[in-house]
Amino acid sequence: MSGQRRVPGDVLVHLRRARDHLDRHFAEPFDLDHLAGLAGMSRFHFLRSFATTYRTTPAAYLARRRVERAQDLLRAANLTVTEVCHAVGYSSLGSFSSTFREVVGESPREFQARYAAAGNPRIPGCYVFMAGLVERGSATQEKRDGDGAS
Repeated sequence: MSGQRRVPGDVLVHLRRARDHLDRHFAEPFDLDHLAGLAGMSRFHFLRSFATTYRTTPAAYLARRRVERAQDLLRAANLTVTEVCHAVGYSSLGSFSSTFREVVGESPREFQARYAAAGNPRIPGCYVFMAGLVERGSATQEKRDGDGAS
């Protein structure tokens, strides 16, 4: 453990609060200042502490979470790659595809085709949206947050 830096134990509680927020609100725009505020730290102290604790930046952590959720949707739902891209919080198909390829090792379309070829059962895309399994936009989330349900 020599040379490895650690953050104080009481800071971990605050970092977990911010990380849990990223896990729950992965499809929302990334806001470093908001996350730092949730952790009760300055943005620079938060960024350093998060990277030290989780060995990745908050933005990279969020990108990985979004890709993990996208994998679930591409495997199980009958959605286009573009619909999945927007459902997990990306506004650019190019950014989504390049991040997906970097994390998974293949494009979203290749990933989806591989699972479709295996004959896995697919959830109809309309049901995914109607059942609230995926939010179509952040307006629903903003309304929910405004009601104090976050």
